[in-house]
Order: sequence, then C-alpha cells, then structure tokens
Amino acid sequence: MSIRESLLALLAAGPRHGYQLRGEFEAATGGVWPLNVGQVYTTLERLERDGLVAGGEPDAEGRRLFALTPAGRAAIDGFMRTPGGRDAPSRDGLMMKVLIAVAAPGVDALEVIGAERSSRMAALQERRRGAREAGLNGDLAPRLALDALVALTESELRWLDLCEERILAAARTSPDTPEES
Repeated sequence: MSIRESLLALLAAGPRHGYQLRGEFEAATGGVWPLNVGQVYTTLERLERDGLVAGGEPDAEGRRLFALTPAGRAAIDGFMRTPGGRDAPSRDGLMMKVLIAVAAPGVDALEVIGAERSSRMAALQERRRGAREAGLNGDLAPRLALDALVALTESELRWLDLCEERILAAARTSPDTPEES
C-alpha cells in the first residue's frame, strides 16, 4: 500500500491537515514507517490535483484541511476491495546482494549468506521481544507491525537456508576444475 492510498484511507475518517495525517499514519503503521511531513503535503497536493481530495483555505496557523472527494472515496474503496500482489520479485537489498554474490567472481556467496543469516537472527530475536512487549501494552498497531516484521525475517531466513542448499548442491554436481587434456 502506498502513501497515496494510506492518506486516502485516513481521510475517510474526516478532514485532516498534513501533520495530523502524518501522526495517524505513524500510529497506524506501529511507528515502523516514519513519514516526512513534506512527503505528506506533496502527496496531498497530487491527490488534490487528481481530484481525489479537496483542500480548504489555510487557517490562522497556515494549515490546510484536506477532505476526500466522492472520487477519492471511490478510489480508496476500490483499492481496499482489490487484492494486492506482486507481479515481479521484490528488488529488496537482501535478494540483490545474494544474487550478485553468487554471480560475482571472487565473492564467497556462502560467507555473504552466513553474515546475513547472523544479522537476521539477531533482528528476529529483537523483533520477537518487541512484539511480546507491545502485546503486553495492548497496543495493536505496533504489535501487528512487529508480527509482520517477525514473519518477514523468518521468511528471509528460510530463503537464505534455501540459497545455501542450492549453492552447495550446485557445487556438488559441477566439476571443481576442468581436466587438462
């Protein structure tokens, strides 16, 4: 979900100015996605240009309230009812790093995978601890955000294990050095 759709969804509760939207966005995402207020206002201006929100006149403090238009409500309703998905693999840093390590001469891909695995294991422990603490505090959004990060980290660890298995299997099936004639 992009910032665009997030802001439209938050505006469904009623008119807001950018600082309010920023705070509500960060609360809704459990604080795991900090948002620059400049990005909020830039996005609101684009939404206004596209007819999805209407901005009011600035108040005494220079803040403008933005409200959903009927087109904006239809856009967010349609977005929320349409299942999401990924058509192409993500270009996340971990995947790119491992793929390049496998292809680059002189790089020990298994060493790269080992270092990434160690880093992910430490992150997983920290995220699990954070999720438990958030659950004790009764804060649902941070708990769900941390649960998502735990699941993502577990998935990354499974993928790293699979990469290691495939690299080792490929090494077993290919000759170490060509025989001399």
